[in-house]
Parts: sequence; structure tokens; C-alpha cells
Amino acid sequence: MDLHAHVIPDDYRRLLVTPAGDRPFVVSAPLEGLEENMERYGIDAAVISVGPPGAYLGEQQRANELARAANESLGAIMNASPDRFGVLALLPLPDVEAALFELAYALDQLHLDGVLLFSNVAGTYLGDPAWEPLYSELDRRGAYAFVHPGAPPYALPLGADHPIWLYEFPFDTTRALTHLIYTGTLERYPRIRFQFSHLGGVAPFLAGRLASLAERQPELATAASAGSSEYLRRQYYDTGLSQSLAALTATRAVAPLEQIVFGTDWPYAALPEEGSDPAPEFAALSPAEREAVDHRNAARLVPRLVRE
Repeated sequence: MDLHAHVIPDDYRRLLVTPAGDRPFVVSAPLEGLEENMERYGIDAAVISVGPPGAYLGEQQRANELARAANESLGAIMNASPDRFGVLALLPLPDVEAALFELAYALDQLHLDGVLLFSNVAGTYLGDPAWEPLYSELDRRGAYAFVHPGAPPYALPLGADHPIWLYEFPFDTTRALTHLIYTGTLERYPRIRFQFSHLGGVAPFLAGRLASLAERQPELATAASAGSSEYLRRQYYDTGLSQSLAALTATRAVAPLEQIVFGTDWPYAALPEEGSDPAPEFAALSPAEREAVDHRNAARLVPRLVRE
């Protein structure tokens, strides 16, 4: 099962216009292309979202419209193939009231499976107290929340020679995850089932350094009473764009295998051109471990799609 895949519906794409009238570049990601990829690698089900740039392009009303268009279009895909597709709702942050309104519509009326959250929206990062009502509602629902990196709120230091996906996206995921830890958000709202993209960015590699805040500047770590390492251990991580044994090994050092789920990050996926295995390095896992990552662990996030 693929827990990190994107589909860009036409209705959503048509609304992707900035207040200045510009259209941000978005890759082609039609449903048909995803289905071909699933057939190619024997993937029986996928959880889909629109991915970047999300809903907010600088104007809140347009963000509301983009979120609704995305959710209704992806919801129609789910309704047409309910055994094959799950959907994560786009929320029109940074406006919390608008996000709560759309959350209720997406989960209660469209019956989507969870929500897509970005590491930051217009410079406001996950864990910011301004979004506290949203975390509270997600926790009340025990919601599945997929965290995808967003564009960082600064110019790329090395410009276009180093595209944003190369390392800025993993860095931004790490920034958001660390902020969620040290603002105490993960402590206060333990029922939110967070899944972090790309095996957690670089957080697993930096786990010891992140935990050292409690020793070096303990006054900054008081809200994370269980310790950074414990919060990292509790989260879910997907293998999208991280289909290497080295990356998987790093994440397994901070979280149990049961918290790791398979993802491709289609259409951005860098999958092998030969063979039918989308992650051949994972052949080093035992059959039971591979089955857990590929399929069984997803039951904790999207139980309706997991077939025994």
C-alpha cells in the first residue's frame, strides 16, 4: 500500500493562481498516471493528496476555494474506488476557523480518511500556538495527519542550482517535527496519528542532537516532558523518496518498524526502471518485516484499506 502519493485534479489546478495572476508550476499528476504506476509495481491501494503548493498562495478566499475543489475532486476518486483509494483532506490554513470548517466538511460529509498538513504555511510552522484549536480538534477525532514539507519561507540560499526538493524539503520537515516536540504539541495532543514524509526528513540522523536541547538548554525543553527521543519514537514515517536501506536503518534507530509505512511520493518517485520491486534495497528485510512496511503497518492509519 502506498501511503504517500499525489493526484492533481483539474478543478484544483484551474484555481492555482496567485493574487498577482501567476500560476505556480505543478507537475502533471493525473489519476491515470498513478494507476499505471500502481499496476507497474503491484501496489493494491494508495492514500492520495494534492501535495505542494497546497491551498494558500497569498489570499485566504482562494485558499478556501482550492481546498474545497481538491477535497471534492479527490473524494469523488475515493467514492468511485473505495477499496483502492484513501484521501487526505487539504485544509485552507493559515486561517484556523476556515481550516476547522473544511476539516468538518471533509471528514464528516465527504468521509475522507485524514488530513494533509504542511510543515509550514506562509511561515507559520506546525506547533505554532496560533493553530492550537486545530490540534485540539484533530486530537479529539484521533485524526490521521500526513505531514508533507512545504516551501520554506525564505529564498533558497544557493538558488536554483540546488532545487528545493534536494534538501530543503527534508530540512523543513525536520524543523516542523522539532517544533511540534518542543512546543509541547505532541505532548498535549497524543491522539493525532502523525505520519512524516520521507522517513522524517533528517530528524532520525539528528535525533541525538535534537535530544541534547534538554541537557544544554533545559529551559527550552520544559514542554516536552517525555523527551525528544520518546516523541520521535511515537510517530509514523513513510518511505516516499527514501527507498534506501541506509535511510530505513536510520529511522529504525529512533522508531520501531511498526511505525514505518511504505510510500512512493508519486509522481516525484524515483523508482527503479527494471523489475517489479519499487524498493529493491528493502529485500534485506525479513519477509515478515517487509510485509509490515509494505502493507500491515498501514492498518493503524487507514484500517479500511488493509486486507488480510
